[in-house]
Amino acid sequence: MNTLLSIETRNAVLLTMAALLEQERNTIISINKKDLEAYKGDDISMFDRLKVDDSKVDEMIKAAKHLASQDDPVGLIRFSFKHENGMQVYNKTASFGTVLIIYESRPDVTVEAAGIAFKSGNKILLKGGKESLNSNLKIVELWHQALKQHNAATNWVEYLQFNRTETQEFLEKPTQKVDLIVPRGGEKLIAFVKEHATCPVIISGRGNNFVYVSKEADLDIAIAIILNGKSKISACNAVDKVLIDENLPNKKEFINHLISKLTEAKIQVLGDETISKSHQLEQISSNQVWYEEFLDYKIVIGEIESNSAAITMINTYSGGHSSVIITKNESEAKLFMENVDTAAVYHNASTRFTDGGQLGLGGELAISTDKLHQRGPIGLQHLVTNKWYVHGNGQVRS
Repeated sequence: MNTLLSIETRNAVLLTMAALLEQERNTIISINKKDLEAYKGDDISMFDRLKVDDSKVDEMIKAAKHLASQDDPVGLIRFSFKHENGMQVYNKTASFGTVLIIYESRPDVTVEAAGIAFKSGNKILLKGGKESLNSNLKIVELWHQALKQHNAATNWVEYLQFNRTETQEFLEKPTQKVDLIVPRGGEKLIAFVKEHATCPVIISGRGNNFVYVSKEADLDIAIAIILNGKSKISACNAVDKVLIDENLPNKKEFINHLISKLTEAKIQVLGDETISKSHQLEQISSNQVWYEEFLDYKIVIGEIESNSAAITMINTYSGGHSSVIITKNESEAKLFMENVDTAAVYHNASTRFTDGGQLGLGGELAISTDKLHQRGPIGLQHLVTNKWYVHGNGQVRS
């Protein structure tokens, strides 16, 4: 077990990591090119997540620096109580211990997620995908350099170079203590981890996010938010479904305008039975499509009779990630936001903001669609558990 490093050491390692990322920027980008060239798959969203360019390195540096500037999340008093017998009781935040992060294709996770886990006093085990192996190993080498520079053990950040069989064996019979597992990736990865893990798992689930355009919507805002929702198709906060209130004034013109804007952006537009007939769109093959997360240049438009019907539809089909209502009516927005069961709910704003950095956390380990123990972006202050500290001077319970 690693002894908790002082907050000064943790911050110093993070700042050194930021400096090393800047120093090794060109090397990281050229090593990543090898990973990109070796990638033979046809998953465009996977390729997009795999790529490291200057702006990705900038984001990594920013994440490391921001983490170093944040308060220590460990040892915060959540509750205190003075027992009548004189005992002083505290409940304080505490590190989990060892956190395993299993992820696909994203070398930036090797900085951001590892940084969050490290700053919150956890040892990190990183299991990246084979497609990003060279990029990940280079970044882990920098972590080890930063740790050594501050006399910290390099096993605070460990890379598990396992194939699928070895990963399964490790999940079922870990060769070291693991306290928490966070899978970041597609549904297959998440199902695999859930099936084999023997310790708690935080599910960073699918997107499949919905926008509901109410009958009192500002139509310019609606267009802007839907288009922005498709601006990065590989993101879990992308929009896949649009529900349009059947009582929307100028409904036909609005839908035509929306379709032309989406088509201009090279996004394939599908419709439900009503919309496909009235706007000559390809109809979805079955209601199962409402469940699908596309991660592709594809969107579905459907018609819905009311706000309450939209709430029911979203709660039935969405991935529990993010949803939006476009309306000028505050009470209608309140009803929607209180009753839609997603980790983030928006009124007249884009789902693309469901991101730790955008929501003020500075970065995120993952976006949880679970309800225990944290929902939505998991930031530094969420990657802790708690512990009871009881101070006495010989008290026994009678």
